Amino acid sequence: MLWLLLLALPGPGGSAPLMAESRLNPGLVAIVGGCPVSPRRYPWQVSLRYYSKETDRWEHLCGGSLVHPRWVLTAAHCVQPDDLEACAYRVQLGQLRLYHHDRLRKVAQVIRHPKFNHSLSAEGGGDIALLQLEAPVMPSELVSPVALPPAGLGVQPGTRCWVTGWGAVEFNTPLPWPYDLQEVEVPVVGAQECERRYQGTSSQPGRQVILDDMLCAGSQGLDSCQGDSGGPLVCRQNCSWVQVGVVSWGRLCGLGDLPGVYTRVTSYLSWIRQFVPPSAPR
Repeated sequence: MLWLLLLALPGPGGSAPLMAESRLNPGLVAIVGGCPVSPRRYPWQVSLRYYSKETDRWEHLCGGSLVHPRWVLTAAHCVQPDDLEACAYRVQLGQLRLYHHDRLRKVAQVIRHPKFNHSLSAEGGGDIALLQLEAPVMPSELVSPVALPPAGLGVQPGTRCWVTGWGAVEFNTPLPWPYDLQEVEVPVVGAQECERRYQGTSSQPGRQVILDDMLCAGSQGLDSCQGDSGGPLVCRQNCSWVQVGVVSWGRLCGLGDLPGVYTRVTSYLSWIRQFVPPSAPR
């Protein structure tokens, strides 16, 4: 996640993103307060990879979710800068343990939302992107798309949802070997309450921090963290999983008064549907 270093540079205006650090030190790749995932529980989970010359392998960069046999949803800040072409990325599907029998898939196209501002990064909103795979995947028990939410779905404060990833287990504490996918249940925090909490960290008091396209979730010791960016926040609706958020940004990890911030998927359904056709019913 694009978790910001408040201890070094207070306030969002002077915060330093960790994306560059993760590429220089790809070992900084889990969920805070989470547990290993059982097989077939999250068949849409994706590991987004970026080639490292230092290790001579495709390193985990961010999470993502399969939303169609040929499309992956992730965060726009995970696929920066803009001049990087699709060939710079690979995705791994159907895997619970990073780097265990990798079968990487090539990316044919990267589509960042036009609202995303590189200089503002995730805090500016529009932190969402689509990756088109070179070839569609064959759905199976281990690999299948997650459902997108209906346009009118509102996630009420207190709703318990789940976030998954291979990110840090605490701020700057990487997930230990053997790098098992982690899951954690997090409560949704209302937008007004989340805004109130984050106002105390803002270098520009009065400026809205939690934008309309953002969703907050998390509590003390239960959160997403570095390396989880782009991954899915899913909730149960009518006995099915739907993806309501994309891991985006936050302040440190697992702080009770500062929940994680997610891109709200319902804010971008019409944009997603410009490229991604509805999946066939399963």
